[in-house]
Amino acid sequence: MKHKKRLALKCPYCGGRAILRRTNYLFGDKTIGNEYVYVCQNYPNCDSYVTTVTNTMLPKGTLANKALRLKRIETHKIFDKVWKTGIMTKANAYCWIQDKFSLTKEQAHIGMFSERMCDELVKEAKMVLKNNRRIS
Repeated sequence: MKHKKRLALKCPYCGGRAILRRTNYLFGDKTIGNEYVYVCQNYPNCDSYVTTVTNTMLPKGTLANKALRLKRIETHKIFDKVWKTGIMTKANAYCWIQDKFSLTKEQAHIGMFSERMCDELVKEAKMVLKNNRRIS
């Protein structure tokens, strides 16, 4: 497994320490493989967590509560249409995020976004889709 070093992450909601666990801690038998998740030490009272990049212990973004996790999922659905419909390549779509929001390559991931940034990306992605006649 790559990147065996565990990161010291803090929960942005309660200030608790994030603990690295296997995903079956949260998802039970639905877990496939050797995946990990960073979970707030105060779980389930604080329901923030972030999954890791496959075969690593690197978080896919920042810890998020249920509302933000759902917002990020919905944001991905809209944003992914920009490259899946062929308007841009996937790489170009992520470069577009960097340019549009003045972000670094490391910051230009929906897993790093706040609810406000998700809303902004959805608005901009819908505009791109509309301008390219992919949605009305």
